[in-house]
Amino acid sequence: MSKRIAVFGAGSWGTAFSIVLADGGNDVTIWARREELATAITQTHENPDYLPGIELPPGIAATTDVERALAGADTVVLAVPSQSLRTNLTEWAPYLPADVTLVSLMKGIELGTLDRMSQVIAEVTDADPRRIAVVSGPNLAKEIARREPAASVVACADEEVAKTLQSRIHSPSFRPYTSTDVLGCELGGAYKNVVAISVGMAVGLGFGDNSTASVITRGLAETARLAIAMEANPMTLMGLAGLGDLVATCSSPLSRNRTFGENLGRGKSAADLFASGRQVAEGAKSCASIRALAERHGVDAPVAQYVDDVIAGRRTVQETMDDMLARETKAETE
Repeated sequence: MSKRIAVFGAGSWGTAFSIVLADGGNDVTIWARREELATAITQTHENPDYLPGIELPPGIAATTDVERALAGADTVVLAVPSQSLRTNLTEWAPYLPADVTLVSLMKGIELGTLDRMSQVIAEVTDADPRRIAVVSGPNLAKEIARREPAASVVACADEEVAKTLQSRIHSPSFRPYTSTDVLGCELGGAYKNVVAISVGMAVGLGFGDNSTASVITRGLAETARLAIAMEANPMTLMGLAGLGDLVATCSSPLSRNRTFGENLGRGKSAADLFASGRQVAEGAKSCASIRALAERHGVDAPVAQYVDDVIAGRRTVQETMDDMLARETKAETE
């Protein structure tokens, strides 16, 4: 079997996951948009823009040529911002080898269509869902790149495909589990980014652990309500792709979404933050689509609603926190 994998996206997570793949014994070619970054990765074995100071394994190279990146690959990993996936994949699709396994590292819901990333992949490529997988879990890129111990979930409708991918990314520092609940894993991964922004806003306002723990817990309940309404397995939300990812993203200063929220809490506007950052806080882009998805399924989603209102400039962070506390009291399980 081929041991060559193409990774489309040379950002921090695409590069970190390439390290995981290389440690699993795969030869990896990263597709990068900029020639200077591709050259640096190949020649210096470092990604100076996104993971400076971290040495990349010799089995990793990079290119800006789509066909060269795909040559000999039986698996293609997609690691671009979720809202740009459809445009990018439409460009790449004609070059994809037949029957290639497609793996999504992205955690978002597409604006407008309200599609999950696996659905976008299926629509653009006509790929059978049984060869589309997602990887999701508490996987902060810099920690993964430093080979700190971590676990994750490989989800695919075809359990055998999930097991094959599991074997190819298992390494001494990275422990993957399998699942067939693609829907639950994608909802958990997308929703936790929105919750992390809300947690960051609380931190930016100067609130402590009681406040952040409350937001995390209610955010998890909100995620589970939507997952149940969409017929995902609620136990997925208790695992690595749900609670695990939620805790890591909400708790770590390495989280772009939490940091985005903190800056909002300290008075910066979403527009200024969008303009100043090279890396995307996915929750800031997906909050509107997650809110709309919850509304479509009749699910009460105050965290997504309030974060969307702040991002859109309809209310301030302080107003949001005041409104959350003023909500009508009820039984916790309602």
